[in-house]
Amino acid sequence: MIRIQKRLSYNFDQLLASQEKKPAHQRIIFYLAVILIFYILIPISIGLHLKPIPVFPLLLFYSLNFIAAITLINSSFQRKYRLEIENQDLHEKINLLAEEMAKHRKQQQMLMSKSSRYNSLKEIIEQINQNLSLERIADQLCRLAFKLISDGKGLCVLYLVDERSQRLKVFTAKKEDEELVIKAKEGDIFDFWVLRHTSPLIVEDARKDFRFDPEKLKNQSNRPILSLISSPFLSENRLLGILRLDSPRPNFYTQDDLRFLATICELGAVAIENGELFQKTQDLAIHDGLTQLYVKGYLMERLKEECARALRDSVDLSLLMLDIDFFKDYNDKFGHTAGDLVLIRLARMLEEQLKGYNPIISRFGGEEFCIILPRCDKNDALRIAEDIRLKIEKNKIMLRRQETQITVSLGVASFPDDSAEENELILQADKALYEAKQKGRNKIVGI
Repeated sequence: MIRIQKRLSYNFDQLLASQEKKPAHQRIIFYLAVILIFYILIPISIGLHLKPIPVFPLLLFYSLNFIAAITLINSSFQRKYRLEIENQDLHEKINLLAEEMAKHRKQQQMLMSKSSRYNSLKEIIEQINQNLSLERIADQLCRLAFKLISDGKGLCVLYLVDERSQRLKVFTAKKEDEELVIKAKEGDIFDFWVLRHTSPLIVEDARKDFRFDPEKLKNQSNRPILSLISSPFLSENRLLGILRLDSPRPNFYTQDDLRFLATICELGAVAIENGELFQKTQDLAIHDGLTQLYVKGYLMERLKEECARALRDSVDLSLLMLDIDFFKDYNDKFGHTAGDLVLIRLARMLEEQLKGYNPIISRFGGEEFCIILPRCDKNDALRIAEDIRLKIEKNKIMLRRQETQITVSLGVASFPDDSAEENELILQADKALYEAKQKGRNKIVGI
């Protein structure tokens, strides 16, 4: 009996399993057909052919089948319940796997982004090593950092340290908003922090960062700054400058962004130092070593350019030739070192006196100086020359604890009135200077 029940249960389960794959209405018709055939039609047919009607066998048949049906239905419900539990477990595992896959996908994207960034370091090295121009090096570093880290959002500023004042100066910048004006030309509280600690800085939310006073920031900047990263350019513990990225949005930058910025600055420090050395070499090539004024060769090149510009714009240009009177006597009386001090002092006076005229001042040779005054006619040039002569005459110089003074003679020539050719213009100015000396020195002569 038990084997029969198990066999019926197995067959019933197989039958149910096959029926579960069918549509609902087909399964209902199937179950009704089974009940009609096995529990109504067959027993009635058997009962009608047997005399007398076997009541007891029929009752036993229905009882056993009822018990078997209850058992099978209970087994089916238990199996269905187990399947539902297993289904819920599977859905939970699927959700966990989906979350894990999404996490791995995000990590993969981050790794690809990092890989792309660090692969671009080769491009950075190639670009900054292609030339020695400090302006181009700084522009490339700023542009690449702005593109690779900020994706062109916010602001990127490159500061360089002024060698004389040791202060930060804005050298170049890249902006999302081209109309934005950088108010803090010498840096703000964040830049001073990097300058003081000479280490990278990240600020995720300036409103919550206890290191910085938000009120001071409001006074120093005309734009909202909520997050930033900044890293110094260091060369043998010498601070060359700072590269900084900031955004009006909090938590815009990550620690990985800061590490990448620091890598750019490590590479850029060598290039910036080479650019500064190249710029100094160029400056030495066009500046007099003693007075720091332009040398004669550079002045001749600039005179040619300025004459062409004056001719193109139909404006005047004037040339001043200046010579220190009796300079040999100063060298003989006080020594050549004192003579050098006189030349240096005169160079500074000329720069101070002419700073509003956009002049090109050159030490032409020995104690002789040459000055180009763009967009200046002869009358103005003569007035300026007289101001220079009086200023120098009134100025007192201490040489070996003895107060003395110098005087100068000046010759003035204008383009194109006195000459339409730059070399001839110099000859005309020199001729006027010679005439001023002939008339007794400490004089001005115009052609």
